Amino acid sequence: MKQKGTILAIDQSTSSTKAMLVSTRGDILDQKALSHKQIYPQPGWVEHDAEEIFGNVLQVISALIKDNADKSDDLIALSITNQRETFVVFDRENGKPLHNAIVWQCRRGDPFCKKLSQDGHDQHVHNLTGLKIDTYFPASKLHWLIRNHSDMGKKLEEGTALFGTIDTYLIYRLTDGAVYATDHTNASRTLFYDIEKLNWSESLCDIFQIRFAQLPEILESSEQFGDTDLGGNLKHRIPICGVMGDSQAALFAQKCYKPGGAKVTFGTGSSILLNIGHEKPAADQEAVTALAWVINNEPTYAYEGIINFTGATITWLRDQLQMITDAAETEELAKSVTDNGGVYLVPAFVGLSAPYWRADARAAILGMTPSTTRAHIVRAALESIGFIVTDVLKSMSEEAGVALNVIHADGGAIDNAFLMQFVADMNQLIVHAAEIPELSALGAVFQAFLGLKLVSSLEDLKGFSSGFTLFEPTMNVKEANQLLNCWETAVSKVLYREE
Repeated sequence: MKQKGTILAIDQSTSSTKAMLVSTRGDILDQKALSHKQIYPQPGWVEHDAEEIFGNVLQVISALIKDNADKSDDLIALSITNQRETFVVFDRENGKPLHNAIVWQCRRGDPFCKKLSQDGHDQHVHNLTGLKIDTYFPASKLHWLIRNHSDMGKKLEEGTALFGTIDTYLIYRLTDGAVYATDHTNASRTLFYDIEKLNWSESLCDIFQIRFAQLPEILESSEQFGDTDLGGNLKHRIPICGVMGDSQAALFAQKCYKPGGAKVTFGTGSSILLNIGHEKPAADQEAVTALAWVINNEPTYAYEGIINFTGATITWLRDQLQMITDAAETEELAKSVTDNGGVYLVPAFVGLSAPYWRADARAAILGMTPSTTRAHIVRAALESIGFIVTDVLKSMSEEAGVALNVIHADGGAIDNAFLMQFVADMNQLIVHAAEIPELSALGAVFQAFLGLKLVSSLEDLKGFSSGFTLFEPTMNVKEANQLLNCWETAVSKVLYREE
């Protein structure tokens, strides 16, 4: 290391905002977190109050600095990782949101996506973006917003309103409007970005019928995005350096720098990434292609499996069904029964994403009998996460022609030993569950290490150890296959019902 100091990392996720102090050795010294409201205007729609999120950012920063006053003078940078596809339209003059943030889970863009597909745009959009026309991504929902709020479209065309993913919004607010920028990983999730040219695409904006006076400047994750005094919480200004979408940041922190490296992030939803190298895949590939990162103008690509409801299924058990009071209860409840009792939960609460891509599917619990208990349903909910992760891993592995030999896992659910063991059993692969769940934040910090010249290469980053817990398969292949066959039957019933 060429410099001592501390980096403050913001992890703005779907459910909460965390602020962390990270040493230049990669150790998390302290952290604070605040949850924000989940807003459901109608079934299938999900929003966040972006002003609440920014307020929470300032609150967790303030609390963290107050409790670590001796380290505030040592702060050398702010890094940001964020929920990727959630977006905000905000006022250019003051940065205030002009509408609630529309969340990646929200399905209000479905009708427009169907129309675009019917009009034959699927292949062109996939060729340019690596993604699918799906309302998971911002473009169709921004189209909905400006069609239902005509003033919004006019302001975007005039430039008095600005569009951005959460990273862009936070950078704009924290720099007092001085910097309007994003990084490649977040830009690539909008459906407005060409992953080969590494820039915004006018033709994509035309397809989604949106006119922008300006889109954010796109920088590499390790570059500097202006400077900030953290909303007045610091006496001196520090650079914003290390900005990265949460899933790519987790892949980066897992050190999957070479083709074949794969990770699963267990969050509200889950993103599974498989590094496939520096060459963009052929246009006829069906898999979703993500831009993993760009370093020194060289892109690294990954196949991505997007699952829109994993941890959110457990939240649903807690908040909607009130079967549990805390997610931590699910492990013991699942273990309290010898099996799932024939119960299967298909978590299509906002449709099924990878590998099915059926936005019209709806959730179901199948196989219940009079002997079904709360524990069986909780176990089925946990198993549903393992099942769908297995589906995505198998699909990606086949598409890439890469045989996986280990699964890197991160995110809040890695604390659930039942779930981690189930994933190992279903895939008949070893699972390395990170000892710390905050790998997305660590990935952004690793990018700051590069940008601040604290390290000189990716090889140097491999020397940082975050540790992991190892889960080896214990279930025999026959039993695992039987469970997977029953799961496939349950999914087919849900999909057949919706056709």
